Amino acid sequence: MSATKMQPATEMLRVENVTMRFGGLTAVDDASLIVRKGSITGLIGPNGAGKTTLFSIASGFLSPTSGRIAFEGGDITGVAPHRLAERGLGRTFQIVKPFAGLSVLENIVVGAFLRHPRRADAEAVAARVAARVGLGDRLDDPAASLTVSGRKRLEVAKALATGPKLLLLDEVLAGLNPSEVRDIIPVIRELRDTGVTILMIEHVMQAVVSLCDEVFVLAQGAIIAGGTPQQVVSDPKVIEAYLGQGAAARLNRGEAADA
Repeated sequence: MSATKMQPATEMLRVENVTMRFGGLTAVDDASLIVRKGSITGLIGPNGAGKTTLFSIASGFLSPTSGRIAFEGGDITGVAPHRLAERGLGRTFQIVKPFAGLSVLENIVVGAFLRHPRRADAEAVAARVAARVGLGDRLDDPAASLTVSGRKRLEVAKALATGPKLLLLDEVLAGLNPSEVRDIIPVIRELRDTGVTILMIEHVMQAVVSLCDEVFVLAQGAIIAGGTPQQVVSDPKVIEAYLGQGAAARLNRGEAADA
């Protein structure tokens, strides 16, 4: 599969020389990357590479030991998550935890209340968001009744309801079967096409190659490569640290691979 590549001109997010230490452990090591407005940017790498830690720093859940985060040109290093949400930076979480006692609609309404304090307005926004992610026919269902795929879509909807300019997606395809992955790829692409810039952590390389305009590779906390998906999957450092020869060869041939 191939994506229609864009040439975004404006920086939405800049991660600049960010380091995160937990005692003697360096989880992120002098990492820098840029997410351009209107793009889908991928962040890939082995388990334990520091990807989610970097997400947590960018979204305000952690303050880095050193380095700087800029959003739309302004320094947001250490700004609280709710303040970043107000400014238009949203994120999903790798481990999805819907409000199990609430309906699908009510879960999404929680996010919509950020910009729509009147319940009727928030519910209208939530219904539109649910339709965008494929949950329009499940509004009254308990969130606890959703499958893994449904919960992943709900996680995206909850974040999308906050009205983000930039959405950080943390492994929204993890745990899905190949047909479910194929079904959700157009949803992610449509979000970008309607104005939401996306930075996504993902292991499903089929989706990364299909969706992303640019990809950065994190290994042992450090960015070891960056470029187009085709450049990255051909990079010897990436093949050695993450993909392996077989997966890289399949991706270069355009075959589906889940590295």
